[in-house]
Amino acid sequence: MNATRLCRTTRPFLSLALALCLLALGAAAALASSPQERIRDCTKVLREMAKENDSGAMADLIRSAKGVAIFPSVVKAGLVFGGKYGEGLILRRDPGTGRWFGPSFLNVAGASWGLQIGVQSTALVLVITNDRGMEGFVGDKVTLGGDLSVAAGPVGRNAEAGTDSSLTASIYSYSMSKGLFAGLSLEGAVVSTEYDTNRSYWKKDLDSRRVLNTRATKDAIQPLIQELNRQIKRSRQ
Repeated sequence: MNATRLCRTTRPFLSLALALCLLALGAAAALASSPQERIRDCTKVLREMAKENDSGAMADLIRSAKGVAIFPSVVKAGLVFGGKYGEGLILRRDPGTGRWFGPSFLNVAGASWGLQIGVQSTALVLVITNDRGMEGFVGDKVTLGGDLSVAAGPVGRNAEAGTDSSLTASIYSYSMSKGLFAGLSLEGAVVSTEYDTNRSYWKKDLDSRRVLNTRATKDAIQPLIQELNRQIKRSRQ
């Protein structure tokens, strides 16, 4: 079979694969959650991750983090062509005072190519380790692994993994799917600010920088902050 004939034969299959992938991701995008629902889901996911035996290093990283982004459900769909989409939020933290700021609401999306089939939902946490990492989230969008360095986070009860100054990535990522907790590579994924969701939560138009410099004092966000602080306290034990 020559190349031209092969291309003609596989083109319908690839078109169908792309259509199915886009349909699955489009359905995920259409199920936009309210700010309150998203905060609730983020709190639930963080609490579930904390129960895993391998989550100690994540807690250690959060203790010294400049910020944390949480995506309760990142839907990944693939049939040769693949993609992922999820909604979440980010909170900034001042390690010196322990104060939290925000939240700013986000979504993450990406595409892939290769041997893949099916649909999977994954919970995702990004621990932001430095000011450069946080600066990436004050605009419209940021590309992980492009604009900012991102690496799969260390796992296990290893305090040194969370505090070692030799760690150089701006962001460390963690995921949990079907009970499996692990670091996750997110090279090429694009994180975008959801201005409409921010407006719904804050009841006014604020850019990302102002949001992430506003103390997180609303009642709605307190359960998530309490869970994050519980993680920090746990890391010192």
